[in-house]
Amino acid sequence: MMESLDAAILARLQFAFTVSFHIVFPAFTIGLASYLAVLEALWLWRGRETHIVLYRYWLRIFALTFGMGVVSGIVMSYQFGTNWGPFADRTGPVLGPLLGYEVLTAFFLEAGFMGVMLFGQKRVGKGLHFFATSMVAVGTLVSAFWVLAAISWMHTPAGYAIRDSQFFPVDWWAVIFNPSFPYRLAHMVLAAYLTTAFVVGAVGAFHLLRDRSSDAARVMFSMAMWMAAIVAPLQLVMGDLHGLNTLEHQPAKIAAMEGHWDTRSGAPLILFGLPDMQAETTRYELSVPGLGSLILTHDWQGDVRGLKSWPARDRPHAPTVFWSFRVMVAIGVAMILVGLVSLFLRARRRVATTQWFLRCVFAMGPSGFVAVLAGWITTEVGRQPYVVYGLMRTAEARSPVDAPAVAGSLLAFVVVYFLVFGAGIYYILQLMRRAPAPLEQGAERGLPQRAAGITPAPALEKR
Repeated sequence: MMESLDAAILARLQFAFTVSFHIVFPAFTIGLASYLAVLEALWLWRGRETHIVLYRYWLRIFALTFGMGVVSGIVMSYQFGTNWGPFADRTGPVLGPLLGYEVLTAFFLEAGFMGVMLFGQKRVGKGLHFFATSMVAVGTLVSAFWVLAAISWMHTPAGYAIRDSQFFPVDWWAVIFNPSFPYRLAHMVLAAYLTTAFVVGAVGAFHLLRDRSSDAARVMFSMAMWMAAIVAPLQLVMGDLHGLNTLEHQPAKIAAMEGHWDTRSGAPLILFGLPDMQAETTRYELSVPGLGSLILTHDWQGDVRGLKSWPARDRPHAPTVFWSFRVMVAIGVAMILVGLVSLFLRARRRVATTQWFLRCVFAMGPSGFVAVLAGWITTEVGRQPYVVYGLMRTAEARSPVDAPAVAGSLLAFVVVYFLVFGAGIYYILQLMRRAPAPLEQGAERGLPQRAAGITPAPALEKR
């Protein structure tokens, strides 16, 4: 029994490690692809050289990040076949087509236009090149659509029938647009845009701190702060709507997120505490009376269910969910504050010259990735002990693989991932350290001399 338990934990750790490593890349490329499309559109509209300089600068970073995202995603399908065979067998008729549609509609779209986007700027004309960039951006959103449809179905299954222990689709519309899907999709896409905004903002702040006269750094920083000011408050609203949907369909997850053990009206909002699974209480609770009910039910005296409403074997791990949720929310609040401060400074024409603000934005560069990971942990750990909520337990989904075999492959993943992706991330950071290079002398106005800047221009080679 202990060997089986250890193997189950190792298999979950392995999948959590690879998924966590993978998700940071799409979270960046979804937003960055849209940013590139906006930059090229602005260049075509206004003819301002700075926009195409920034396009060229971020295009190389996008290409590298996209490639690492593709490679890191392939590994997960391998794990379905090795560690999670029963899960793949039982859910395959539903999840298989959804992931297949993602390849056919999104990945082929991205891959088909990626070459034109990277190497065709001087070969296909400005309009067609912008179309290729737009199609890549659309492809990233379509990919998110199908992947999140599959994930959401596991949380709120709908449109299925069970035959011989397998899930079969009977209504594809209900399968795809399951109850949590619209909220999860919007929440994730906004998170991707915020992640990109704070990376772009941090890079812009870095170069402004080194050279206040850099027009390219000023433009990218200004655009990033506009995105933060607009999208961060929208994310707060969407997060509330997503939370209400989760309260309806996965109330145990909400109880774990809030640290509530007893069902009560006028439940407090617990700001700090240490949930104790054995004692069934949240120790050292620091809370605001009634605010929990107001947020969750929009009523000061609304009833909020506690974790004791479910048997111990049906509860998610409250400490993990409780703290990952607070990390996500804390970063979200910080992003909103940054957006508000940027508006205040912009009104005084100091948004790109205030040193302390530039340093704060630079420090928040990785914050979007941390928030995405924290939100992902909240979502997936909060679904436990189920892989298909209420229908298939995680213990039923694992392949009968011995613990030493799982441990060996997990160790191999950790070593390879940190070597390969660590080197890739280091190279991306080196690219970000370089200031955006002006166009070469003699180049056509607004066009880089070399295709999309994939080959470093002499201005970069000298640095």
